Amino acid sequence: MRVMVLVKATDDSEKGLFPEPWTTEMMAAMGKFNNALRDAGILLMADGLQPSSQAKRVAFDGPGRTVIDGPFTPARDLVAGFWLWEVKDMEEAIAWVKRCPNPMPGPSEIEIRPFYDL
Repeated sequence: MRVMVLVKATDDSEKGLFPEPWTTEMMAAMGKFNNALRDAGILLMADGLQPSSQAKRVAFDGPGRTVIDGPFTPARDLVAGFWLWEVKDMEEAIAWVKRCPNPMPGPSEIEIRPFYDL
């Protein structure tokens, strides 16, 4: 099954606050984690996203389209990064997320969303 694993944004990530030496240490740990995912044949894609201050939304209302500039709030409803994984089931995805280094300097959340099978 394919799942999208979403790193939820925080107020600090939305402000672009990545303190050192935490950032360097986390990136090294995340690199090792990504390599383990790759070696296990699970990782299909991964990337981080810029803060929503750099983002746009397009609102639809019938035939009308309105472009909305970021930043967006609340931060906890936004995504800071993602992985696309191929796992055998949700339990395997959960087990891998539990091995993940904390992607933020404080409390954070990672959401796992399965894709529809066509």
